[in-house]
Amino acid sequence: MFKRILIANRGECAIRVIRACSELGIESVAVYSKPDSHALHVKKADQAILIGPDPVKSYLNIHRIVDIALKTKCDAIHPGYGFLSENPEFAEAVVNAGITYIGPSAKAIAGMGSKTAARTAMLAAGVPCIPGTEASLKDADEALSTAREMGYPVMLKAAAGGGGRGIRRCDSDQEVIRNYEMTQREALAAFGNGELFMEKCIIEPRHIEFQILADSHGNCVHLFERDCSIQRRNQKLIEIAPSNYISQELRDKMGKVAIQAAKAVDYVNAGTVEFLVDKNHDFYFMEMNTRLQVEHTITEAITGVDIVTQQIRIAAGEKLKFTQDDITLKGHAIEFRINAEDPQNGFFPTPGRITRYFSPGGPGVRVDGCVYSGYEIPPHYDSMCAKLTIWGPTWRHTVTRSQRALNEYDIRGVKTTLAFYRNIVKSDVFMGGQFDTGFMEKYPEFLEYKPYEAREDIAAAVAVAIAAHAGL
Repeated sequence: MFKRILIANRGECAIRVIRACSELGIESVAVYSKPDSHALHVKKADQAILIGPDPVKSYLNIHRIVDIALKTKCDAIHPGYGFLSENPEFAEAVVNAGITYIGPSAKAIAGMGSKTAARTAMLAAGVPCIPGTEASLKDADEALSTAREMGYPVMLKAAAGGGGRGIRRCDSDQEVIRNYEMTQREALAAFGNGELFMEKCIIEPRHIEFQILADSHGNCVHLFERDCSIQRRNQKLIEIAPSNYISQELRDKMGKVAIQAAKAVDYVNAGTVEFLVDKNHDFYFMEMNTRLQVEHTITEAITGVDIVTQQIRIAAGEKLKFTQDDITLKGHAIEFRINAEDPQNGFFPTPGRITRYFSPGGPGVRVDGCVYSGYEIPPHYDSMCAKLTIWGPTWRHTVTRSQRALNEYDIRGVKTTLAFYRNIVKSDVFMGGQFDTGFMEKYPEFLEYKPYEAREDIAAAVAVAIAAHAGL
């Protein structure tokens, strides 16, 4: 087992890996940019090294990160998610330096990172894929002719994309022409690659993904599925596990295909195979994420498997200590991404100082956070403050527990998504548990709420009552 691991990430992701290291008796080394000097992951790690002054480029400096790992005598590097986590050049540089990369091989990252190459590999392996182009589109003219041949609606997608970026639906010739250059620019800015491909648009699908674990000894299992259908502009907001939409028969079938997909590219470590499921319950491969997912917490909740610990053990060369038959589903789980955003203003980021922070607790409640009272949320990064994960023995119990936990959660000083989620979970439609990717468009009324932060009158009344009772 490793003695020391460098975490090439920040925020709650870095803290999650630090905790896993601590439980395994492994020392952790954090890196941070100058604006992150007071970040929580810096305080939690055994060592913290300033990586550079730039808020973003510092975390993307491959040579600097590897150099720090060598100087601090780290055995391995964990990339987390975001930043360099799906960069094959980083994985290769780590290995070439004689350090273990906690993740799949550079070859697997590159192969699954190209959506067109991934489609080709999956088709060859017999994995069902969404009808689409086999190679990247040459130009807007080819995109237009391809769309006409497929029939509208179609999806323009970044070939090197991920995280819901570089994707646009087109319902007409005019939209293909208008969106082609726009999507290309977005893809180039986000991924450094402007290549696009096209797929047939699946109407009102469910976005369902399977978590897999594969060791270097040929063993591969899945940890069941997560339903990530509640999204806004292809960005996930709320995830649940398991899905309330698919049957056990379909679950078993999709799980086997997810393992089939991983084995087709000799995948090792943790990964996620993502599918779209249509109204007829037919499913199609969409992409494979070659890293830890933000929403891994709900899978841990329903299976009892510590995914980050397994990542580290697999990277150390250990065999999986369980088989598919050993993994069972227990209850239901929901993850809420608590972001510093204003949902009533187009989910615009709201960086600033947190003046009050109180997280919920009690049975079945887990908080993975990176903020605290007095912390200044910087404007340079993803706006996530924390992830709230709720587990319950039944779906109804999980929803009612979510209502309780969200009401307990209190973050002041910046606007967050908390009030928005409170409005969703108290609704009959959410209790019904049937979601597709058009959920937000169908129910715009969820954005109609009185912000929890505006209830200062209640807090003041409570304070007065307490003072009176104490005789002050």
